[in-house]
Amino acid sequence: VVIVSLTMSAILVFFIVPLTILFFIYLTNILLLIYQRNGEVKADPLSDVWDSARKTIASFWDIYARIWHGYELHGVENLPEGPGILVYYHGAIPIDYLYFLSRLFLWKKRLCLSVADHFVFRLPGLKLLLEVTGVMPGTREECLIALKNGHLVSVSPGGVREALFSDESYQLMWGNRKGFAQVALDAKVPIIPMYTQNVREGYRMFKERRFFRQLYESTRLPFTPPYGGLPVKFRTYIGEPIPYDPNITTEELVEKVCKDNFLFSFQTKTAVQALISKHQTIPGSIWKALLERFDKRRK
Repeated sequence: VVIVSLTMSAILVFFIVPLTILFFIYLTNILLLIYQRNGEVKADPLSDVWDSARKTIASFWDIYARIWHGYELHGVENLPEGPGILVYYHGAIPIDYLYFLSRLFLWKKRLCLSVADHFVFRLPGLKLLLEVTGVMPGTREECLIALKNGHLVSVSPGGVREALFSDESYQLMWGNRKGFAQVALDAKVPIIPMYTQNVREGYRMFKERRFFRQLYESTRLPFTPPYGGLPVKFRTYIGEPIPYDPNITTEELVEKVCKDNFLFSFQTKTAVQALISKHQTIPGSIWKALLERFDKRRK
């Protein structure tokens, strides 16, 4: 009985916070549905009519971010006034990205449209939330329209694969994905790198196993559950933008954002890797990440 009780307790500790986050996400969608029905709101989900609901949601997640992760956002001044493409590292659970969206809206009253994996749109009961927060499948045409309308558009080239199979070494897993670079060139907009410190210490995946890797590659569905949820320090850093250059090729632009050899070296001039090299201990340490909650000097 004692062994079973301890085992169940350990399982709850490992998975209760990720499950709580999932519960809060569904609760957010329910609140939006109530807001829509009570106000008989039929406007475009991206219109200003929804701003009061967005502010309420953003305030909730920002309070959660402050309390649980002591969340900080640095480099907002690097965001362009107009359109641009944000490129970021994908943690096991992109809760840090949700924190970023919330604080950006509270500080700047600005939406950042998000490119998400197709499986996200198969999840039941989240349609309205995805629409109001600007989550989209991210076809080339949709991204170009969003940029033309003056929006920021965010993308994680590593996506679900990076979430599942990267680890505390913070290896970027972008493969040959270059679509975001071509869209930036076509739209003539800058690319802005973004990274959240300690995101892998907050939430992790089990060590990669060949079976789960093959299962994902064949189905493109995330079967491996995340665990963790420790209240480690989260700091999101927005790097300096890479400006539009009509003379640069798609390959050269991708190289600027993420070097092909994926080595984490501070000396590389690649934007995302430079942020990781500057702000992240490699390999990541949960204990150090927890202690940083009490480090008031680091900015």
